[in-house]
Parts: sequence; structure tokens; C-alpha cells
Amino acid sequence: KLRENTIIVLWGDHGWHLGEHAIWGKHALFEESLRSPLIISHSGLVNPGKATRAMVETLDIFPTICELTGLKAPAGLNGQSLVPILKNPIAKGHPAFAYKRGVQTIRTDTRRLIAHKSGQLELYDHTSSAGESKNLAEAQPEKAAALLKQLRARLPQ
Repeated sequence: KLRENTIIVLWGDHGWHLGEHAIWGKHALFEESLRSPLIISHSGLVNPGKATRAMVETLDIFPTICELTGLKAPAGLNGQSLVPILKNPIAKGHPAFAYKRGVQTIRTDTRRLIAHKSGQLELYDHTSSAGESKNLAEAQPEKAAALLKQLRARLPQ
């Protein structure tokens, strides 16, 4: 009975750099610092034990718990329920956003854009082996501009 009425959520608040990008520690806007584990266990899940590659944010946890418990999520939340992904691990997620001291980032399934207060842009392709080691912002200005538009819509300067 207890298991049927229990939702377990385990997550890390951040990742850690071990020398990547010449950074040792946390609080950067690269993949190593922003990616963190998230595990949700609920007796009503159809596909328990499945992993997903869907892009999500920790602010999605609260709306997810609301939906799993049958509670109405308060209006104005930025997060989205992860129940569709819990039911179908190959379902799409949504872009993830972060910011730190005047620098902002958007991460999609395939790319990351980092926008500095100075106007400098960094664009990285996560479909290539280069990952976040080759800045493509100048070579792909149209992709950088499209991501910057999404970023500004969510995180105005």
C-alpha cells in the first residue's frame, strides 16, 4: 500500500567539470556543469526502469508530481509535466535554459547556444563528436540567431 502511494524523485542539482573547458568545479554553462541525473519512480508507470534522452529541466519536477498525484498545477509555472516522457521514453522534451552572471544558455536536443552580456555568442553542435569544443556561431549565424530568439523569449536580458 505504501509503495502504491509513494513517488520517489532523486536528482542532482548540477554536474561537475573535471578540467573540461579549463574549468575545475561547477557553476558554468557547459554540458558538464548543467547536466544532472533525474530518477522518478512511481507505481503507476507503464515503462518502469527506462531511460530517456529527452531534454528537460528540474523545474519540470513540480508539475510532474502534481500530475502524478492528480493535483492541479498552479497557473504560471514555467515547468512542464514529464508524465508524457515517463509514459513514452522516446517522447520529445523541450529546450532547457540556464543563466549565470549575465550569461545565458539554451540547450536543445541537438545544440547549445551561450549568449554573453557583451553580445558574444557560442554555438555548439551536440550531434557531432566535437560536442562543446568547437564554437560554430560564426559559421552558422542563422542557427545561432534562431536559438537566440528562443532564448530571449524565455530569458529576457
